[in-house]
Amino acid sequence: MRVCFLGGTRYSQPLEATAEKKFRALASLGEMQVVGFASDHRPRAFTEQARFYLLPRLPSPAWRYALFFAAAPLLALWCILRHGARILVAQSPHEGAAAALAKILAGILGRKAALIVESHGDFEASLFMQRRVSLASVYRLLMRCTARFALAQADALRAVSNSTRRQLEQWAPRQPIEQFPTWTDIEAFRQAGSRKASSGAGGTILYAGALIPRKGVHFLIEAFAKLQREFPDARLCIVGNAENQEYAAGLKDQALRLGLDGRVTFLDSLPQRQLAALMAQAEVFVLPSESEGLGRVIFEAMAAGTPAIGSRVGGIPEMIQDGVTGFLVPPGDAGALAQRLRWIFQHPKQTRKMGKQARAFAQEFFSPQKYVRHYARLFHLASQALDR
Repeated sequence: MRVCFLGGTRYSQPLEATAEKKFRALASLGEMQVVGFASDHRPRAFTEQARFYLLPRLPSPAWRYALFFAAAPLLALWCILRHGARILVAQSPHEGAAAALAKILAGILGRKAALIVESHGDFEASLFMQRRVSLASVYRLLMRCTARFALAQADALRAVSNSTRRQLEQWAPRQPIEQFPTWTDIEAFRQAGSRKASSGAGGTILYAGALIPRKGVHFLIEAFAKLQREFPDARLCIVGNAENQEYAAGLKDQALRLGLDGRVTFLDSLPQRQLAALMAQAEVFVLPSESEGLGRVIFEAMAAGTPAIGSRVGGIPEMIQDGVTGFLVPPGDAGALAQRLRWIFQHPKQTRKMGKQARAFAQEFFSPQKYVRHYARLFHLASQALDR
């Protein structure tokens, strides 16, 4: 089976360990090709577990989208005509428009290809919760048009959570859907969890993810500030790239304004093994998002033996059993979040038990073998369209 993935994911050369493991696992299903972005401004083409065609990472999101929609259909068509790709996998309904165009062009040239469209989040609203968008109404119209075009051409769909599945069902009710979480190097988190030692009331609260408004990190800082007198040894560690520079700068200003200088640490994104070690050292992991497709970092933290607190949005309630593996709080409610953090620090024995239960859940929730089996079923669903 020959498959071409298209999306805005960034890849390095050589591949980081997590991506290398992912495509090594998928290679058991056939020949994989990837159209994405380089981690810098240089375009690249190379083979490592899969055949990669990487566009330069331009500084502006608008420029990157323009480049992707101009180049990705041609690269996907090249993969179909030159390398025999039979299945295209688009990582979102919007990126799916580029794949759909390649599928149509290939058909005109006498080569059939099937299209899988994935959804990893709320493709209607999440962009507007990440950054300020000029001409938002125009963007919304364009996004709806690209999503509608892609889903009309799709032969099968993939959701990562119940919430993303429901959204896909509303837009494309007749298409088959396979549901499974995104890839992670789960073994790194399991190994870190085997060495976990709880630190009690002087422990660390950890967040990991992009620094964008919809992740709700400002609510976490506000909640942490409510606890600073009760737990003077507690620390907050925020890990993630400043994808929204204005928002990231505002978070640092907020920490200073609330008197948290020296108690809040900001780190850039880390390789998964380093992140796993931080998760295992943390007392609790927090994902205070206002919108979330699934929230992979939740089950990564759980695999490391750390209970999680998350907003009751998207796929997060599918992973956190409230009061058993962590806590669920209303999105945007810093008071409720502070209350649950207080409980964590006041009940170290129960927190350790939560961590063990979270670890057991994570081991069942994701495995590389399950991931490959799900993709095998998804490719089979899509390939049925080639016989029609």
